[in-house]
Amino acid sequence: MHAIETDATEAGFSGAPRPRRGWHEDSAAIVVGGLLVALALAVGWNARPPENADARKAFPKGWPNPLSATIDKPQTWTDAPARALVVVDKKDPTKVRPVTVPILCGMAWVVGVLAAGTILRGRGLTEVLPGAALLALLGGLAYLLSAQKVINDYNLEYPLWALLVGLVIGNTVGVPRWLEPALQGEFLIKTGLVVFGAEVLFSRLLELGLPGLLTSWVVTPIVLVATYWFGVHVMKIPSKSLCMVISADMSVCGVSAAIATGAACKAKKEELSLAIGLSLAFTVAMMVAMPPFIRRAGIDPIVGGAWLGGTIDATGAVVAAGEMLGRELDDKRPAEVAATVKMIQNSMIGIIAFAVAVYWAGWVESGTGGPRTSLAAEAWARFPKFILGFLAASIVCSFLYTRSPEQALWVDGAIAGFIARMRGWLFCVGFVCMGLQTVFRELAPYLASGRPLVLYCGGQALNLALSLAMASLTFGWLFRKVVEP
Repeated sequence: MHAIETDATEAGFSGAPRPRRGWHEDSAAIVVGGLLVALALAVGWNARPPENADARKAFPKGWPNPLSATIDKPQTWTDAPARALVVVDKKDPTKVRPVTVPILCGMAWVVGVLAAGTILRGRGLTEVLPGAALLALLGGLAYLLSAQKVINDYNLEYPLWALLVGLVIGNTVGVPRWLEPALQGEFLIKTGLVVFGAEVLFSRLLELGLPGLLTSWVVTPIVLVATYWFGVHVMKIPSKSLCMVISADMSVCGVSAAIATGAACKAKKEELSLAIGLSLAFTVAMMVAMPPFIRRAGIDPIVGGAWLGGTIDATGAVVAAGEMLGRELDDKRPAEVAATVKMIQNSMIGIIAFAVAVYWAGWVESGTGGPRTSLAAEAWARFPKFILGFLAASIVCSFLYTRSPEQALWVDGAIAGFIARMRGWLFCVGFVCMGLQTVFRELAPYLASGRPLVLYCGGQALNLALSLAMASLTFGWLFRKVVEP
């Protein structure tokens, strides 16, 4: 991977070449994301507790990380948005802690990331900063909308609102020219995915051992390939890249997989927005409907938890659905199983993206003409390099996590106090950018036939059936002792 390339072109999700003179977007995302993870770890280690540093009971969420004071999001509110700017003590509601400064700092972090990416990519900084500030404010608005109590209770998370905010503005008043240089949604989401790698810890993925791997790694590729084949050969959807991002989004892990595979097959922004929109809509519906269905159908709650983890796209929605399932039973295991199965599924992002890159280079576009190199070179050129940053962050943090109990608390504190929050802000503003750049009239050709919706529904039906069968086989029978209390 060449960090600095001159007189070259950079292909985004649309595949359109754009002149550039600095670092490749993927290289910049790896560097900026890696520095954010390293900063969180360094600050956390420097603030190591003087006593009980290895005691999980003393620090259930890991060591307190000082960077947590520099980033936060709006809190849950009911009828007064101003309440989103304070944290209410659960034990004593009269005690409140303002979070206005951390929220503003969260916006400033996003502006800083955009500024760093702009410099590394050799572009003008002054023309980006005003737009970056506005985008950060719009991201804060999306977070504020998602924090409203009713909305929050239904887990209508920030990606949905970020896309809606962008779509409404982009399709009504339009995008002013001075804002366009700051619309670097792909870079923000790629950087967010690199940061997200630190949250995917291999030791946690192996807690459920073989049943978790079988539930995630066997069903997922079957569903992806079957859905893609059905969309291309049976439904005759003209755009193969649209079929791929829908299949990956629905079968792997939602938005993150759609971004990664979209980069590998050079999907258009409109196709990516459509796939993400379908994913978010179905995520909400499944999160609300599946837990009561599992209870009424008499499905074992552990099997049900694994089923939730293997089918619902967003990790946050999976956890919420698992908690809903286990709440009436006073049992935390459904939520734990659901979250772990989903994290195992998340770990497939790199493998899936590489496989898509190889397939696209070797078969889909093999006859398009032009100069050809070896299949390996073509696949490497197409492979989204930011996935390497995701894998590197995951490997490093996984290694540190398993070194000792205190280092596990160190990593946990960095993730909870900064990394997860930073990833949320980057994703949120990235989705705002995607919404701003998506025009409904350009989406119309994809929606007119209704075939993408039918493809998603068909693929999800297959996913639900196979995931339930595999969860019943693994968690309900073959490896039941793994999850016994």
